[in-house]
Amino acid sequence: MTIKKKPNYNFIIGSILTGLIVALALVSLVYTPYDPDAMDAANKFAGISLKHPMGCDNFGRDIFSRVMEGTKNTLFVALGTVAIGTVFGILLGAFTGYFGGILDEILMRINDAIFAFPSILLALVIVSLLGSGKYNVMIALGIAFIPSFARIVRAEFLKNRELDYVKSARLMGAGSLRIMFVHILPNTFSVLASSVMIGFNNAVLAEAGMSFLGIGVQPPDASLGRMLSEAQTYLFSTPSYAFFPGLVIILMVLGFSLLSEGISQKSV
Repeated sequence: MTIKKKPNYNFIIGSILTGLIVALALVSLVYTPYDPDAMDAANKFAGISLKHPMGCDNFGRDIFSRVMEGTKNTLFVALGTVAIGTVFGILLGAFTGYFGGILDEILMRINDAIFAFPSILLALVIVSLLGSGKYNVMIALGIAFIPSFARIVRAEFLKNRELDYVKSARLMGAGSLRIMFVHILPNTFSVLASSVMIGFNNAVLAEAGMSFLGIGVQPPDASLGRMLSEAQTYLFSTPSYAFFPGLVIILMVLGFSLLSEGISQKSV
């Protein structure tokens, strides 16, 4: 008797939500209904209509077009953040986990000292040195994310380095770098993939928070976090101004969270 495998609903729903958000961002690269930065005094606080499905803001800008543009900018910063954190985290975790010894002790103590600071606080310190803007925020958040990825990769390398397949590779004359990045690293992908999705989740929230504070994406570029900040004054008079960018952030975070859980379930 065969046991029917239960559908991985977390992975399915997470993939759908993430796919829709990514599609919205990709479409904005070539098309938005209106220029996201075009002001129109005649449409100031225009309500939801067929012409403006999400209404207009206090400058008469189309909210739907700005949500599309803001989604693209948020995903761009999140992608850059996770790329920096993952690449350098893998290198640091792989070398410390595989070689161990004094190298592991020195680098991991430095890593632990950095990890002791909340990532958003560390990013704020780095941004204060580099200046505001989406590229500086990307670099700052990427640096802040390195310790968490390094710890995950190090733990996987410590677990795998004494397994039989690694010993066999050594006996066959494989070099350390080949063993690390050809033999061990692929066996960490399931754990790493789940961590990357969590990283996207955290990066989206961090970017939105920093843009909300005015040190992330800078005008005239649209940003979901900055739109929420601008909408505070008009929360009761024009709730759609805050509702739609907030909804996209929630769906984005929910999608990445469900994907992370779904990937974890797949690897069990």
